[in-house]
Amino acid sequence: MSPDNDAGQGRSGVSRRGFLGAGAVAAAAAAPLVATAAHASPAAEGDGLVTVQVTVNGDRHAVRVDPRGTLLDTLREKLELTGTKKGCDRGQCGACTVHVDGRRVLSCLTLAATTNGREVTTIEGLADGEQLHPMQQAFIDHDGFQCGFCTPGQIMSAVAMVDEGPARTDDEIRERMSGNICRCSAYPFIVDAVRDGQEAMR
Repeated sequence: MSPDNDAGQGRSGVSRRGFLGAGAVAAAAAAPLVATAAHASPAAEGDGLVTVQVTVNGDRHAVRVDPRGTLLDTLREKLELTGTKKGCDRGQCGACTVHVDGRRVLSCLTLAATTNGREVTTIEGLADGEQLHPMQQAFIDHDGFQCGFCTPGQIMSAVAMVDEGPARTDDEIRERMSGNICRCSAYPFIVDAVRDGQEAMR
């Protein structure tokens, strides 16, 4: 093929040189858009941290966190909400249970960055001022704890369980609360507390 044909117009009426030139112009025009998008991304911040906008117990927070950081560590270390406990730190004990948009989650397995724009409720946010939540009161009334370390997670899980749909039997309570471990083995009292707390929440 001759150089003239190589630079000449094809069937579409656009020469190869013209096509390549137009492509270069388009790429140059798109470059600022790509750079702007990257600059706007929280992950592009120079210190490697991201800013998470999250509502916790009704209060809005802008928290700078490591993208790999957990919700549990953010609550305890950044927001000083230490009611949520760090037990196994691997999603096996349930002591770190909190609510995200009304659903129970294990905060030790939840990245803080994934809660951007969402609502988080911890054990500190259940009571209405001095008035305890019915499930909190039920745990007190039935001594549903011994050392108390697992209790915040037990209560948060129980409240979410009722919101998901009330349990009909004690066996169902045990099954649906099975993700929360009590090393003191206060399970009979926990079941009693959840049963009565459920009735009080209706």
